[in-house]
Amino acid sequence: MFSTVFEFQFSLVTVLFFMGLFVMVISIFILTRQAVGREVQTIAKQTAKLAEKGIAENVAGLVGNASALINALHDLSKSKAGIGVFLVFLGIALLATAYFISRELGITP
Repeated sequence: MFSTVFEFQFSLVTVLFFMGLFVMVISIFILTRQAVGREVQTIAKQTAKLAEKGIAENVAGLVGNASALINALHDLSKSKAGIGVFLVFLGIALLATAYFISRELGITP
């Protein structure tokens, strides 16, 4: 498949570079989608209205369930952000690895 070690290393650098770019694009997509997330905002607004109604009518169970839903939405948004940030760092690591390998090969200065 590869006739020289240089061809293998060059292929490795190319794959790492494109994987890094792909991961960076996916992470940016996840982070922007999480920031725009209209569905989550709509559910949070409706839950806040539900909690206000429960407080006004003195219904403790309704307030407890609304509070649990708000906490679940908060955890959901934190996990999406965490995944996005992790993928950003993974993309940077892949791109840095590709750069240092290509530097050792003499491809980049």
